[in-house]
This record gives sequence, structure tokens and C-alpha cells, in this order.
Amino acid sequence: MIFRIAALLLLSAFLFATPRDPRGVYSAPAHGQPLCTLNLHVTGFRDNTGTAGGLVFASPAGWPENVAKTVVHGGVAIDDRQAQLSFHVPSGRYAAVVIHDENSNMKLDRNFFGIPKEGFGFSNNPRVAFSAPSFHSAEVPVACPATKLQIRLIYK
Repeated sequence: MIFRIAALLLLSAFLFATPRDPRGVYSAPAHGQPLCTLNLHVTGFRDNTGTAGGLVFASPAGWPENVAKTVVHGGVAIDDRQAQLSFHVPSGRYAAVVIHDENSNMKLDRNFFGIPKEGFGFSNNPRVAFSAPSFHSAEVPVACPATKLQIRLIYK
């Protein structure tokens, strides 16, 4: 359990290596399809320090830690203990994960036992016990022109 969560959160080093758009808007390759907006409103930050980063997956392949398998990913600053990330993706079904990098060291900090010391959350806000939720429990439909999701962070 602890190791699965730790592996999930190790992805933050890759997540925050993506160039940041100051508006927090990131686009997936369209391949001729119209792009819809997936807005992630993230709450539950324990402070305004650091960065909020998000990953969007279109399939269970790589979920939830493999940045190379994401459709799109990016990060934004936190304001008033919340963040707004916007991703442009073709309509379809997606699952998202958000991570709070409190000290902006571009990784999710963990304690000696591998338990995350920083926050994380998933689309659909599934219950998280000893491991990351399944892709299907976090999967949501995204339609044009826009879909808005609320994600509440968890701190273990």
C-alpha cells in the first residue's frame, strides 16, 4: 500500500518538469478533433506554498504514475488554498490526479515509511486507503465545451 502511494507520488518530479503556462491551461494533441476544456478546481490545500500539478490519463495504461502515458499534464500556483488547472482534451473519458508540492522541490516528499507528507487527490474523489484508486474509480466523462471537476486533496 505505502509503496504504491509512494510510487504514485514519485511522478511529481516528472510532472513539474513540464513548462508552466501562467494561466494554468495545457493542451493535448488534437489529431483533428475539437478540444474540450477539463477544468479541475482543487481545494483542501493546507497552505498556499508550493505548486499544484495535475496529470490527465485516457486509459489505465500508466495510471496513476507514468507521466509518459498522460494525455496532458501541467502545474500552477496555489491561491487562497485552492488551484484551478485547465486542460484542453478531445471529448472522452479521463481520470486525473493532482499533487501538492508544498516546498517546490519538484517531488512529493514522503516520511521514512514512504507515506506522503504532501497532498494528493483524484478525479471523482474516490476513497483512498492503502493504495491509489483504480483508473475506473477516478474516470469521468469530458464533453465540449467544458467539464468542471472538484478535487479535494488528501494528506496522509
